[in-house]
Amino acid sequence: MSKTELVEFIANEAGLTKADATRALDACISGITAGLKKEGKVTLVGFGTFSAKKRDAREGINPLTKEAIKIPAKVVASFKAGSKLKDALN
Repeated sequence: MSKTELVEFIANEAGLTKADATRALDACISGITAGLKKEGKVTLVGFGTFSAKKRDAREGINPLTKEAIKIPAKVVASFKAGSKLKDALN
């Protein structure tokens, strides 16, 4: 499902205009992003938990030249599905 399709779904389900649904979705995404930056974790009970995890620096290999390269440390987002979401997918 694309963002456009999700906006249409939200608009239909909540009785909103597409513009209002777009603003609501953008606000939700901004809130999750802000929560991850500030606290490193956002939990939506039943749906799942977004978390920010740190990856340590490591060495890798360039597949074209076979040279060793250094991959810097970085923070990545992860998601763990909640029980209601898992049950809905089965």
